[in-house]
Amino acid sequence: MESLAHIAPESTTLAEKELRLEEQLRTLGSVIVAYSGGVDSALVMSVAHRVLGERALAVTASSPSVAPEELEGASDLARSRGWNHVIASTNEIEDERYLVNDGRRCFFCKTELYSHLQRIAAERDIRFIANGTNTDDLGDYRPGLEAASNAEVRSPLVEAGINKQEVRDIARRDDLPVWDKPAQPCLASRIPYGTPVSIESMRMVAIAERGLRELGFRTVRVRHYGETARIELPLNDLERFESADVRSTAERLIRGAGYRSIELERRGFRSGRLNEALKSPVQPT
Repeated sequence: MESLAHIAPESTTLAEKELRLEEQLRTLGSVIVAYSGGVDSALVMSVAHRVLGERALAVTASSPSVAPEELEGASDLARSRGWNHVIASTNEIEDERYLVNDGRRCFFCKTELYSHLQRIAAERDIRFIANGTNTDDLGDYRPGLEAASNAEVRSPLVEAGINKQEVRDIARRDDLPVWDKPAQPCLASRIPYGTPVSIESMRMVAIAERGLRELGFRTVRVRHYGETARIELPLNDLERFESADVRSTAERLIRGAGYRSIELERRGFRSGRLNEALKSPVQPT
């Protein structure tokens, strides 16, 4: 696997950044995009398809940590856009280091994913692997970035100097229907560090979150605390959630997922809140 390790300087306009993204991907010649169905990886795949055609392949991971509707949505979008797309079953759930959930969970999960992508790349004679990391991701605690570096995975959005809002702006201009889709990290990210990951806990989260989305809450997290579901919603959704009819329906759905008690996070939703439990970065082992 070859590696090109240059990162372009910041551009002055969005159009320039999109042109730079096109050039970054065209230079690769052939690429596998780690495609989750979210806006970041969808934009990378959309541009890769535009400039590389058949030499661009979207690969989506399938495992208990991926909500079924996320897999369905990724497949539907790829089909509607005519992308080359395959689904790869990953086995992070069989890795005890992942199940321990000690703060390095994402590293082991992404290592598993990229090992699959490397095998597919070798089988299909594809030169590079790319992900949907954008420049805003570099400021958060993301062990998965270390796994990407180890596997020499390219980050075209970073190389083009594109942040999250710019991803959405370009995706909207390019008529990608997921341009405003809320982020949907893996289901294991709802389980506090130190609590072992299990298929059952992720299943409970998936059912509860799907029920809340069907009630019209687009951005939602169900944090898993054993038999307690701690619900996080944007502040402007709290009043609606607590209206008598919605609260009653929501509690029924959440209890139906297997939870016995429900707590509402009054501070509202914040991505990465469980990272607060990590008082200092976890050192590689």
